[in-house]
Amino acid sequence: MADDQDNQHRTATRVVEAGRRKQWTSVPDLAGGVVNPPVWRASTHLYENCAALKEAAASANEDGRFYYGRRGAPTQWALAEALTGLEKGAYGTMLYPSGVAAITGAYLAVLRPGERLLITDNAYDPSRNIGTGLMKNFGVKPEFFDPLDIEAFRALCAQDGKIGTVLLEAPGSLTFEMCDVPALAAIAKAAGAWVLIDNTWAGPTGFSGIPHGCDGVITALTKHVGGHSDLMMGAVSGTERLYRRLRRTAQQLGTVVSPDDAALALRGLRTLDLRLKQETASALEIAQWLAKRPEVAAVLCPMLDGAPGHDLWRRDFTGGCGLFAFVLKGRDTAARARLIDALDLFGIGYSWGGFESLALPVDPETCRSVRAWPPVGNPADGWAGLDEGDRFAVRLSIGLEDPVDLIADLEQGFAAMEAGG
Repeated sequence: MADDQDNQHRTATRVVEAGRRKQWTSVPDLAGGVVNPPVWRASTHLYENCAALKEAAASANEDGRFYYGRRGAPTQWALAEALTGLEKGAYGTMLYPSGVAAITGAYLAVLRPGERLLITDNAYDPSRNIGTGLMKNFGVKPEFFDPLDIEAFRALCAQDGKIGTVLLEAPGSLTFEMCDVPALAAIAKAAGAWVLIDNTWAGPTGFSGIPHGCDGVITALTKHVGGHSDLMMGAVSGTERLYRRLRRTAQQLGTVVSPDDAALALRGLRTLDLRLKQETASALEIAQWLAKRPEVAAVLCPMLDGAPGHDLWRRDFTGGCGLFAFVLKGRDTAARARLIDALDLFGIGYSWGGFESLALPVDPETCRSVRAWPPVGNPADGWAGLDEGDRFAVRLSIGLEDPVDLIADLEQGFAAMEAGG
C-alpha cells in the first residue's frame, strides 16, 4: 500500500520520493542510510527460533513482512509502493514478470467461467489473444467492441450474459484512437463489470485510470518505467477490492519478479517524468513535420492539435509519450520497407519507451474484429481523407535523441523510399 505522504507532492517530486521508506534504506548501526533500497536476493528467510517462525507464519500474508522469497522483500515492496503512490486512488500494486503476465494476471483475478470479456477492438494484440485463447479455454466468452461508438457499447452491455470484465486502452495500440474512458467505464460499471485499462502509453504520470472510473490500471513497466530497454516487467495497480483479488491470484500462481529487475525499474522510475516530457515534446515536433509531408496520408497521434481524439486527450490526460504512427499515402509494403531500412538513428525492433528511437511496420487490419482499417471516408474518425490504399503504417517510438537529427533521418528515409520506387 502507498505511503500517503507521497500523494501530497506534485508528480515530479513523487517519482523521486515514492517507495523510499527509511526502514528499507537505513543501514543498521550507522547514523545514515542509502538512497536506494538494497537488492535483496533471497529465497529463504531465517528465524531466531521456533516461536519466531510461528509468529511469522501467523502473519505470513501481510504486505511488507518477511516470510519466504516468493512473497518479496524490500526491493520489490519499494517498487510496488512507489507505483501505488503514483496511481491516484490505488490501494495496492502487484508486480508481474512481464506486461503480458500482468494482463493475464488481471484477467485471471476477475473473470469466471461463463462470463463475458469485452475487449476494445484496438487493444494490444496479446490482450486480444489472451482473451480468445487462454481465457476462452477457461470458459470465458471474449467479445470485441468499437471504443468510439458509445451507444453500440451500451447496447452490447445490455445483451444477455454477465459481463465479467471490460478492457479499455487509451489511446489504442497501433492506430492511437482516443476513447472516452469515463463514459465507457460508467456504462460497464452499471452493467456490473470490472473495468481494467491498459495505461502503458501514458503511464501514471500522464493519466490516472481509477479517478476516471477504472478498477485497475495495467502497465508494462518494460516500457517507460524501465526506460533503458533492459528489463521485462508489468504491474497492475487497483482499488482495494481488486488488489486483494490480484494478490490472492498472483500468490496462487507463484508469480514473483526478480529483485534485480525491481531495482532496475526503481532506477528508471526516478527519471520517468523528465524522460516522458522530453519524448513528448520531440514526438510532437516530429508529428507536426510528418503531417506536412506529401508521402503521409495521416499522422496517428492524439497529442497533435486537430487530430482525432485530441479534445479527449486534453480533457483527461496530463501528459503523453513518444509513441505514435503515420500512414503512408498510396504506398505498398515494399515502399514502407525501403523507408524503414534506410533509417540510421531509428532501430527496427519491438517494444518502445526506451531512451532510443525505434521504427516498426504495422498492419492494423490484421488485429481488428469490429473497427475497419483503414477507416475510409468516416468523418467521425477524423480521417475522411484516407483512401483504401492508405493502409500501411509506420509506428515510431521517439527516444531522447535530438528531434532535429531524427527528422533528418526520416527525411533521408523518405528519399530512399521514393528513389527505390
